Amino acid sequence: MSGNEFRFFLSCDINLPATFKIERLEGKLSPLQPPDSADGDCTVEERKPELYVECLLYIDGAPFGLPMRTRLESVGPSYCWNELITLSTKYRDLTANSRLALTVYDVSCGKNEEVVGGATIHLFNMKKQLKSGKHKLRLWAGKEADGSINTTTPGKVPKDERGELERLEKLVNKYERGQIQRVDWLDRLAFKAMEKIKERESIKNGSSHLYIIVDFCSFEHRVVFQESGANFLIPSPIASTNELVTVWDPEVGKINPSEHKQLKLARSLNRGIIDKDLKPSITERKSIQRILRYPPTRTLTGEEKQLLWKFRFSLMSEKRALTKFLRCVEWSDVQEAKQALELMGKWQTIDVSDALELLSPVFESEEVRAYAVSVLERADDEELQCYLLQLVQALRFERSDKSRLSHFLVQRSLCNIELASFLRWYVAVELQDPVYAIRFYSTYEMLQESMLQLGPATSGGEDGVELWQSLVRQTELTAQLCSIMRDVRNVRGGTQKKIEKLRHLLTGLLSELTYFGEPRRSPLAPKVLITGIIPSESSIFKSALHPLRLSFRTASGGSCKVIFKKGDDLRQDQLVVQMVSLMDRLLKLENLDLHLTPYIVLATGHDEGMLEFIPSKSLAQILSEHRSITSYLQKFHQDDNEPFGITATCLDTFIKSCAGYSVITYILGIGDRHLDNLLLQDDGRLFHVDFGFILGRDPKPFPPPMKLCKEMVEAMGGAESQYYTRFKSYCCEAYNILRKSSNLILNLFHLMAGSNIPDIASDPEKGILKLQEKFRLDLDDEESIQFFQDLINESVSALFPQMVETIHRWAQYWR
Repeated sequence: MSGNEFRFFLSCDINLPATFKIERLEGKLSPLQPPDSADGDCTVEERKPELYVECLLYIDGAPFGLPMRTRLESVGPSYCWNELITLSTKYRDLTANSRLALTVYDVSCGKNEEVVGGATIHLFNMKKQLKSGKHKLRLWAGKEADGSINTTTPGKVPKDERGELERLEKLVNKYERGQIQRVDWLDRLAFKAMEKIKERESIKNGSSHLYIIVDFCSFEHRVVFQESGANFLIPSPIASTNELVTVWDPEVGKINPSEHKQLKLARSLNRGIIDKDLKPSITERKSIQRILRYPPTRTLTGEEKQLLWKFRFSLMSEKRALTKFLRCVEWSDVQEAKQALELMGKWQTIDVSDALELLSPVFESEEVRAYAVSVLERADDEELQCYLLQLVQALRFERSDKSRLSHFLVQRSLCNIELASFLRWYVAVELQDPVYAIRFYSTYEMLQESMLQLGPATSGGEDGVELWQSLVRQTELTAQLCSIMRDVRNVRGGTQKKIEKLRHLLTGLLSELTYFGEPRRSPLAPKVLITGIIPSESSIFKSALHPLRLSFRTASGGSCKVIFKKGDDLRQDQLVVQMVSLMDRLLKLENLDLHLTPYIVLATGHDEGMLEFIPSKSLAQILSEHRSITSYLQKFHQDDNEPFGITATCLDTFIKSCAGYSVITYILGIGDRHLDNLLLQDDGRLFHVDFGFILGRDPKPFPPPMKLCKEMVEAMGGAESQYYTRFKSYCCEAYNILRKSSNLILNLFHLMAGSNIPDIASDPEKGILKLQEKFRLDLDDEESIQFFQDLINESVSALFPQMVETIHRWAQYWR
């Protein structure tokens, strides 16, 4: 959520009982009084306090509901109840003047209860927001809590009496509600300092006051007061000034009752046999075709829904129309839903890309989602692997833990070890999700049970138990690598000392990693068997997180290099590289190979993962050592007969890869581009790494539409050369090809809406709309070519980014 954005729930929409927790007392009880009755059988010396707290809700100054009591607590100080209290009143029934009255009683001796003290707290603050988190209330000694409008027992400490301790406790409350960013090492230091301040204040002020700690329930967003059917959030009357006043309208976004009634009447009349013979006129046909071209993110109006419903029978041969038709259905109407499902079964079979749309959160019908899965069954393993990450995320939107989709994913994985390995990792990473952990664990368990039951004939020669164990050993390997990283990071000194420590560990204490007892499947390429790490070829990158660069022996006698990171969330990089791989596939299907480098990224946890290592150098390093890209490429592919002294193949590879990544980084809104995360291979392939900012986010001011630096243009012979013209031609061709698959790409991002990927989770709807804008679906192919050429020219002529680049290069040099 961005800083200037406020998301909230309305109190009238929360149909849950009001809940809070009574935690403990703080402070010292005043000396005990002797019992009133003369026949009391206990003395002051032997008397031990037995306390309970009575909670009573007051609404507009009057008691509401029955009082609730905690259990008796005699162990203290401090007296700790930690008891959850659930009132009979629901949040939706509260008013803005709701108060909670808390009274502490002592029943340790005598027939009468002794009042220890009471305090009252407003449930809503001055901004009409429901209070949440921990609150420290001062008890008024010897007084029962008063819940009247002008209460005599306010629990809030008066401003003139607040000290440093109260200020810090207010900040701790914000911290626990997630309103202050957590930094583990800094938090530990802060809490230690706070304990010292607490001790100092306690000694200074003594224990003259008693406090009770109450913990109110926290929701995902703030809860703002509103009574059902009324608008209490209207600002003060509009003054006779030129100031712009925002008035909140509670009717915005709600269904128009008269329009809804008219729609139902029209549909009920059209349910007869007459509908089957209706044909759209030329004007209506044009309107329908316009609707069918809408992106999947577009919401249909009432008139558009009625038009599609009216001509539903004539549209059954139009496969693109099914998803739009299903959006028109009033699923709460049993008869209408039944007819829609019957038509769906007779409709011309849709494409796989449209089936993905039916798995989005928009469609809740189990029959519709099952139909989408039946279409996915027609996809081959290669295509399915392109969408696997999103299909795992789509499990969040299913109605049950063991859905048709989860069964389909498991069954397909049993026939393909690559699918099985990636499915297991994608699901395992989500087991840390507090909301959907059970659902993902259900799929994980289903995969495990199904694989263990496989026989050698079914699993291609290997027993099901052996196959599952080979996947489990991947997790064991990553755990061992995490242990190595901890040891290496603790080494004091430069990168070279850390490298020596790494190699020492691999040849000493962890020598079992040098030669595995039996081959293991590589997490990045499950069909490749690795037999051990080569210590002499393994190293550490000079970076804050000190990622490992490991070289593994393969069973075939070769080697494969990987990068292992700990302390970095790679799920966003994993998504972007998956999209690069998908776009590369889409371009190649149209016979356009732009020599992209979709290296493999696999997140093995929320803060760890593996990346395929591609031998290359950053443009910053190349320009530092060789002064130009051309000089660097001449070193490997020199040809004096060609214009730039480089072979035609190498130059063409460079131009095509520049064009491919220029288009892809523009569409995905990749930010934070600098010469250190643009890499170049010896054969001329340029590619991007590190995707910490996507969908238009960028830490640098005034970023150009795409990353096309002047050094890249110079390597093509300058802005006037024929090679630069060829580059622009490749860009425009690639852009138009990817625009044709915009629905597929938008659907895949829509399925990621519930994920915890930072740049999507912050505002999924806004991110998808930004992505949609980049496709410029309002333009035809010729107009889009002109549009993209203008973008290229704008990016090349942007001088400000060059200045930022220089500053960044200096920063990198002194790192």
